[in-house]
Amino acid sequence: MPHTTHPMRGVLLVLAAVFVFACMDSTTKHLTMLYNPVVVVATRYIVNLLLLLIFFVPKQGMALFSVQRRGLVWVRGFALAFSSLFAALALQTMPVAETTAIVYLAPFGVLLLSGSILGEKVRLSGWLATALGFMGLLLIVRPGSGLSPVGTLFALGCAAMTVIYHLLSRLLAKTESTLAMLLYAALAGAIFFCALLPWNWQIPSPESLDTGLFVMIGFMALAGHFLFTAAYREAPASLLSPVNYVHLAWAALLGWLIFGHVPDRISMIGIGCVAAAGIGNALWNHFAQSEAPLQE
Repeated sequence: MPHTTHPMRGVLLVLAAVFVFACMDSTTKHLTMLYNPVVVVATRYIVNLLLLLIFFVPKQGMALFSVQRRGLVWVRGFALAFSSLFAALALQTMPVAETTAIVYLAPFGVLLLSGSILGEKVRLSGWLATALGFMGLLLIVRPGSGLSPVGTLFALGCAAMTVIYHLLSRLLAKTESTLAMLLYAALAGAIFFCALLPWNWQIPSPESLDTGLFVMIGFMALAGHFLFTAAYREAPASLLSPVNYVHLAWAALLGWLIFGHVPDRISMIGIGCVAAAGIGNALWNHFAQSEAPLQE
């Protein structure tokens, strides 16, 4: 029996997912302002891994660890780990909205590299969207914006690692299960950050509210990824891709409510350019795919 799609349900699930991720980013920023970023992200991965093992190993056993292209699966996992570390280091000194906007340049990197690596055709709309997104980046990180140069470099590093992660995700989706890729990503991150912990150990006192926040970021990471997975079962990616950019609005709102930061006018224009480029390209591809069968 073919799976019935529910577009509105998919959209609502993506909206929930990006809200969860925006909350995770804000929580990460709060914690990295007080504690070592390595410890913050290590806790996220360890909690995430434990939840996956508790919920799924009893049902699936060692079959959960079965993958066909193990080397690439590990590379994907470590790319995500580096991306998470760079994001935490960026958030330590950068506002949430600007950091999120810079990281959202990653889809354009995936778009440009997918032609040579995955053999996908890059349309004119993709090139125009990339140019608009890059213009938005220049407006955000322009001289006089007040952003930390080091933080900006970490945000760009996060975007670069995210490009690798997404390219490998698209490549491995043909042979590996979603659950296996989630597990190996959590496992790679836990191994990577546990190796760094002896040189970066710093934890809050047990009675501190921050202890709960350390645990919560692991729950939020897992919840966000599962909401995304569920969403893409309900509706096509071409329809859901534009909704991802609501993340920028959530990031700006939470940055204002929690940290009292409002991007200046030029930075807001830059963030708008990044969002418009991503939404416009996604909508163009969606309608192009919808019209293709009619032209045959």
